[in-house]
Amino acid sequence: MDIQYGNLVALNGLWLAIGCLAVMVASAIWRRNRLRRFATANLVDRLVPHHRVLRTTSHMILLTMAIVFLSVALVDIRWGKVSRQVPQKGIEVMFVLDVSRSMLAEDATPNRLERAKQQISDMLDAMTGDRVGLIVFAGDVRQEIPMTSHYDDFRRSLRNVSPDSVSRGGSRLGDAIRVAVEGFLTKVNDHKAMVIFTDGEDQESEPVQVATRAFEEHGIRIFTVGLGDIEQGARIPLDSQRQRDYLQYEGQQVWSKLDGQILRAIAAETEGAFIPAGTKQVDMASVYRGYVSNVPQQSFETATINQYEARFQWWVALALVCCVAEIVWRKST
Repeated sequence: MDIQYGNLVALNGLWLAIGCLAVMVASAIWRRNRLRRFATANLVDRLVPHHRVLRTTSHMILLTMAIVFLSVALVDIRWGKVSRQVPQKGIEVMFVLDVSRSMLAEDATPNRLERAKQQISDMLDAMTGDRVGLIVFAGDVRQEIPMTSHYDDFRRSLRNVSPDSVSRGGSRLGDAIRVAVEGFLTKVNDHKAMVIFTDGEDQESEPVQVATRAFEEHGIRIFTVGLGDIEQGARIPLDSQRQRDYLQYEGQQVWSKLDGQILRAIAAETEGAFIPAGTKQVDMASVYRGYVSNVPQQSFETATINQYEARFQWWVALALVCCVAEIVWRKST
């Protein structure tokens, strides 16, 4: 039989039950020993008859069992799988993530790429029925994750994304937008959004023109998130076993800055929005609710949701029976 446990931490309540029982037993032993200091064993038995000891012990057991049953109830044990059909409604969101070496610059903590991955994850937290996919790009473009509604699988794949996810360095944003357009499952205009995370650098791939065509021909609204310091910028670290090295060009260290001009133009031409995240922490859940979720939704195919029946009521009922029994017994005696 398949069993699910919702909150195993609640089992720590069993330590409380053990502690309470130990205190009550210690208290009873202490009281009896105090009596024996002033009376003989026979007199103690007359002062504290066995039925009274049995009654006290029963009270302790009932209270302890109530705590045990409540602890088990809080564990939220479930069994008995139930399937139900849930209609899906939302939009398709294609994330386009820059994985070029400039995204390793550390003006955003820990670096631009890791910050972008966290921001994508934050947007997922705000989604309910949307489909999501992921395109990664540098000098090459790759569809890392096809459109899916399985957010946990998406997150696992997202964590593994790095500059090694593509075979060639560079920054071809226009090519990435072209590939992203082909990744949408919905062929009807509207109901589609693209969210681009990049520092804005591009190597003559005409991203604004490509984005404009994507909006005019496919109704794809594009939202751009700019990462990196816009004024001073940051150096680009290189992997090294000996010391910290930085990317150089013609003997000079390369400093990468956020170039928001292209990103702002893409958003303007596609009725999207430009979010200059820079190096700041941005509430991407609010960005999703304020911008992306305004794209008209559509109905997807019905999804089958498998759930386990909650059984905590039984344990609560047993705890309640123990409490009531203890109260009634105490009043009757």
